[in-house]
Amino acid sequence: MLAVAPKLDWSPEVLPLAFGALVLFIYGRRWARVRRSASPRSEHDAPIWRLLVFCLGVAVAELAVISPIDSLSQQLFAAHMVQHIMLLDVSPILAILGFTKVILRPITRTVNTVERRAGFFAGPVFAASAYIAVIWLWHIPAAYDYAVVHPPIHVLEHLSFMVVGSLYWWHVLSPIRARRRLTGLGPMAYMGSTKIALGVLGMGLAFAPVAIYSYYVHQPRVWGISPLTDQSLAGIIMAVEQTIVMGVALVWLFIKALEESERDQQRRERLEAASS
Repeated sequence: MLAVAPKLDWSPEVLPLAFGALVLFIYGRRWARVRRSASPRSEHDAPIWRLLVFCLGVAVAELAVISPIDSLSQQLFAAHMVQHIMLLDVSPILAILGFTKVILRPITRTVNTVERRAGFFAGPVFAASAYIAVIWLWHIPAAYDYAVVHPPIHVLEHLSFMVVGSLYWWHVLSPIRARRRLTGLGPMAYMGSTKIALGVLGMGLAFAPVAIYSYYVHQPRVWGISPLTDQSLAGIIMAVEQTIVMGVALVWLFIKALEESERDQQRRERLEAASS
């Protein structure tokens, strides 16, 4: 089959754009209110970089579903993998990094109540299990091929990635002290287990001897890329992304742990000084 040029179309659908605008409005209003407060720590509680990363997180999600990335994902499995990574990891990470304890203060009690009532389903074990299960299940060939040709199911697939991705990264990056907070080696075990499980899937796709997704087998050869090469590239993208994200997240957590340890030490010194 001859090589063809890709179709790179924008699809600015109303619902994703409206939802993104609503999220940005709610967050921006709260961020501005904290920023304008009389607190001497207002700039610390709502720094500009938090606003920027939150907006970037929303932009990444929007680009994943309305930009040419979406149309290219219908033609190349590797592009579809990039789209999934944007929804599963990149967008949730950036959005959660946009929060501080003060920005979340109006809903902190509600979040804690929901977490308490949800029990096991609000814990890190469920989050990690759901993260792995959703990704593996959607990459079963029959499920994948069905979703990619049925728009409502495809939307459901994308929503499930965003939900499990947000839940998973919330346990790692949330500024709220959760009742079942990951401490010590917990974050390493949490991320290590999930990233290894997905790395296995990525390597399986990368080194599979045949193309296993019939949908892409019957697509035109964009840029002359064969279905097997496309599948291998997608698997490598998944495996490499999981490794990079885990490494960066662990460095971030290590820095945060050092900062928190230093603050605790300073607090103890102040208490000792006050009592002497």
